[in-house]
Amino acid sequence: MSPSERTPSSGSTSTRRPHPRGRRARAPKGEGPRLRTEILDACERLLLATGSVEAVSIRAVADAVGVTPPSIYRHFPDKDTLIFEVCARHFAVLDSQMETAVAGVDDPVTRLRNRGRAYVLFGRDNPEPYRVMFMLRPEKSPERAAQEEWVATSRTYQDLLADIQACISAGAFRPEFDDPHIVALGFWARVHGLTSLMVAKPTMPWSDDAFIDSYLETCLYGIART
Repeated sequence: MSPSERTPSSGSTSTRRPHPRGRRARAPKGEGPRLRTEILDACERLLLATGSVEAVSIRAVADAVGVTPPSIYRHFPDKDTLIFEVCARHFAVLDSQMETAVAGVDDPVTRLRNRGRAYVLFGRDNPEPYRVMFMLRPEKSPERAAQEEWVATSRTYQDLLADIQACISAGAFRPEFDDPHIVALGFWARVHGLTSLMVAKPTMPWSDDAFIDSYLETCLYGIART
């Protein structure tokens, strides 16, 4: 803590020194959660505004909130943790968009197609969050155990599994495709392939809605009964 942030000791007659311009007083006891939310909000705004993880620094976030960098570290041990917590918000948005896409749809194959389309459109419309969620280098990603736990327990993956199991139970897939986990990973890999290209090369024509629909039909063609 800098000298300007220290409170005079008990019995001192000196007054508290003013904070540097743009800085705010340290949050009173009990207001830490509110400051944590403000930090996440500021980081999210910077991430979306710059379109670059590298452009978002702890100092930039601190300046946006009006605190010192050590105040950020009281809530987040490093920049990677802060970025991933911001992206956890986007996982919730992805889940919501997928559920909207399949609402009122009973046919399991159509549900699966709609779910894949919602995934692709999410990545196209939210490229930098998607990049952080699914495209970072291994050394910048959560440890393997954490990733496997997310895959096993996430709502996104569990709902995908449920739709695939419904397709299998309805006899919509060829008989050799009877393991929902294998089918789910394969379907995810295919829709991620297109989405990652759209994020990396946004000016190419594959962001057209008609192309996306055609691609999803191709993804399902190899496993569906004809």
